[in-house]
Amino acid sequence: MKVILSNRMEAFKPSIFSELAAYKRKKLEEGCAIIDLSIGSPDMPPPAFVTDILANSAGNGNEYGYSLAGTEELHKAISDYYVNTYGVTLQQSQEVLMLMGSQDGLVHLPMVFANPGDYILVPDPGYTAYATGIAMAGAVPYLMPLQKKNDFLPDLSLIPEDVAKRSKLMILNFPGNPVPAMANDVFFSEVIAFAKQYNIIVVHDFAYSELYFEGKKPISFLSVSGAKDVGIEINSLSKSFNMAGCRIGYAIGNEKIIAALGQLKSNLDYGVFYPIQQAAAKALREGAQFCEESRRMYERRRDILIDGLEALGWKVDKPAGSMFIWGEIPNGWSSLDFVYALIDRANVVVTPGHAFGPSGEGFVRIALVQTEEKLRLALQNIQKSGIFN
Repeated sequence: MKVILSNRMEAFKPSIFSELAAYKRKKLEEGCAIIDLSIGSPDMPPPAFVTDILANSAGNGNEYGYSLAGTEELHKAISDYYVNTYGVTLQQSQEVLMLMGSQDGLVHLPMVFANPGDYILVPDPGYTAYATGIAMAGAVPYLMPLQKKNDFLPDLSLIPEDVAKRSKLMILNFPGNPVPAMANDVFFSEVIAFAKQYNIIVVHDFAYSELYFEGKKPISFLSVSGAKDVGIEINSLSKSFNMAGCRIGYAIGNEKIIAALGQLKSNLDYGVFYPIQQAAAKALREGAQFCEESRRMYERRRDILIDGLEALGWKVDKPAGSMFIWGEIPNGWSSLDFVYALIDRANVVVTPGHAFGPSGEGFVRIALVQTEEKLRLALQNIQKSGIFN
């Protein structure tokens, strides 16, 4: 038979990530000892109290039915975590929605609120799932450049009024991926005023909320006055508690937005495995010490890598949060050429910045997802490669 793809599949062509994965496999087959710093997947296991609950609960035959929605235990744990960590009070029955990881919410939300042709304001560079959700909704992305001169915060004054009037959503992400920038309450207040002026829903992707350094704790969007009037925050346990494969996260905030997303999700899935919900609730209640240890680990990795790169002649700014480094590449290279040079000459894989949007050209994203020993080896490989000679 002849298989004909739908027109919408034009938006889902093979990505640079697939291209890099294929090239990495080729190099591995050739016997190269590749050090992969391209994918933001934690390399460490969850805390023992999480794996213990999963192991014990998975043996209970009563836990295998459809959960449909988040349990009362999980909703309470999320609410308690937010009031204790950020001073944000939530009505757990109306303002909390369980997700199958943050990407679940980020990809599906545009279909709830945007019609074909509507604008959605997104950071450039930004997490690739944003573009996926926009394409699924048939909406139009309007890119908000994140530039070093503005501390990688979007300049709302540059958004044309006709675009603002036709925009349904604004997606933000601090600490960010791929740019590990931090927002402040002044910026969030500007966002809230802008959203109220143009009736735009704000979605803050807060997946890296627990990954911050030197005590520079990021603020929750919902902690700023008026935020609940215009938006929601989406969070995840993937990065904070190394539960990426468990696929559990949540959306919180404006009751009407939460209810609408929940209405769509009730037609898409049947909830998250009960033991995973139990483990997530435990992590949110008792995971503060684990998060502190995790932060120290990532901070050590950050310092080893950035200090080592500077010694080689590559000056890269130290981020205050996230699990990524956003490195401006030396003059004379395109992002893609630089990435392939690192693979071919140093056996190190990073991600070219243009994969996250046009403003990413001239940068690479480096994920802190290898041990200190592997990072030191990567530095040795880069030194021997001669790229910076």
